[in-house]
Amino acid sequence: MTTLARTRDILGDLIAYPTVSSDSNLAMIEHMANLLSEAGARVDLFADDGGTKANLFASIGPDREGGIVLSGHSDVVPVIDQDWSSDPFRMVERDGMLFGRGACDMKGFIAATLAMAPDYAARNLKRPIHFAFTYDEEVGCLGARSLVPALQSRGIRPAMAIVGEPTDMRIIEGHKGCCEYTVEFRGLEGHGSNPDRGVNAVEYAVAYVARLMELRHQLRHRTPVGSRFEPPWTTINVGRLSGGVAHNVIASRAELDWEMRPVQDSDADFVRADLAAYCNDVLLPQMQSVCPDAGITTYVIGEVCGLEPMEENAARRLVSELTGANGADVVAFGTEAGLFQQMGLSAVLCGPGSIEQAHKADEYVTLSQLDQCLSMLQGLGARLTRHV
Repeated sequence: MTTLARTRDILGDLIAYPTVSSDSNLAMIEHMANLLSEAGARVDLFADDGGTKANLFASIGPDREGGIVLSGHSDVVPVIDQDWSSDPFRMVERDGMLFGRGACDMKGFIAATLAMAPDYAARNLKRPIHFAFTYDEEVGCLGARSLVPALQSRGIRPAMAIVGEPTDMRIIEGHKGCCEYTVEFRGLEGHGSNPDRGVNAVEYAVAYVARLMELRHQLRHRTPVGSRFEPPWTTINVGRLSGGVAHNVIASRAELDWEMRPVQDSDADFVRADLAAYCNDVLLPQMQSVCPDAGITTYVIGEVCGLEPMEENAARRLVSELTGANGADVVAFGTEAGLFQQMGLSAVLCGPGSIEQAHKADEYVTLSQLDQCLSMLQGLGARLTRHV
């Protein structure tokens, strides 16, 4: 069986695990752990606090510093309300394309790395190749945020990371951060005929949203010189606002979901400080003058750092040599790569499939892209056999 055929078979198995972020990923993690163990890898599993999810970290090659991490996330986004032409959790091959939830984001890359594991194990690698497969990337990179300190505590110090997000096998050397928040407003209910007797949580949530829109405008004027992102400034998006129970009842509760995608850490600090001051100095005094128990609580869903483009990037140089690419780009979407960069690794994104297919009905990856990915991974094994 060719490596591409093995990759296709493994991908079919992985797609069959419905690892939506809200559900457990343990069955898929255990399946991958078995494949890697059979290939001769040293495998560790790191369970979450609830014991329903786990990260996988495995190594092939010498037990030394300076290895290469091949990183992917096991979770996928939901398929609810999407019009699929086939079962999203059963891989379908058609016209050189492999369809299924997670096919490109990002089980295709994971399947390729698993297919390459026996080849890596058969080589006399001078540096280790690590496999890092995480949970809950789609909801705040929760797994990677847990894995990084676990690796640091064990003294595991790789040199670089290749994160196989779908990039059409282009090299991506930078992306924005992603900060997600839920804000809860607690007011005082009452009859809608006398609004001054209550504290309308929905109205204060709307005032908060208006402040977000002001900040969104101000962030355009903070655009870093030479920013390569599109758009080049930090963005804010309001995702959901809900509250109240009826037309004639003062709303005692409201909940707001919003996100920020900073191009620089200082923008995130600016927004958070402004919102804290606005709540403490303006909104809360107004609310609590009527109801002392009124309040505003902000829940951090995820604060994932961006991947900062670096003038010197060993991972970019390595992947350029492996793929023949002459340049590197930046993207707006977030990944786990920034967490590896904070750990001290040089990092890039490079993986099969297109982000244009991710999260949509009839998600797919092409066999030709998987073949390109395998060529890169095969080149990596050959290089680490020859060079320290």
